[in-house]
Amino acid sequence: MSSTQQTPADTTPPAPRPARVTAAAAVAGLEALALIAGGVYLLVTSLTGRPDDLTQALTGGATLIALGVIPLLAARGLLRCRSWSRGPAIITQLMALPVAWTLLQASSAAIPAGIALAAAAVTGLVLLLHPATTRALGIRGRAR
Repeated sequence: MSSTQQTPADTTPPAPRPARVTAAAAVAGLEALALIAGGVYLLVTSLTGRPDDLTQALTGGATLIALGVIPLLAARGLLRCRSWSRGPAIITQLMALPVAWTLLQASSAAIPAGIALAAAAVTGLVLLLHPATTRALGIRGRAR
């Protein structure tokens, strides 16, 4: 008999990831991709065009890319059911709401983008704050 023999508890498969967690990860991932794509676009147009302030344009593009990494990491953590990932994902959704509001105040083609961003942020918040998501991520509620 080997000392490395597994007990029945060791062979229990992990619980499947709830669809809500997968959906929340998808929302965070899409927001990450949008931020990164916007940053790359800003960098490319800054380098190929004639921006008013090259330093400001490059800084803006780099900032968008850096901000895109946060929801990207959160989405990866959610897909792995890591409890730490919920915080950055919620913060991302909360930060998206004022941006969506600003886009909705515009009188241009930015309005549809504002609607989409607001819908994504509210959907993400609902998914992330749902008790099933909290349980799946192993986050315990307040003691009563």
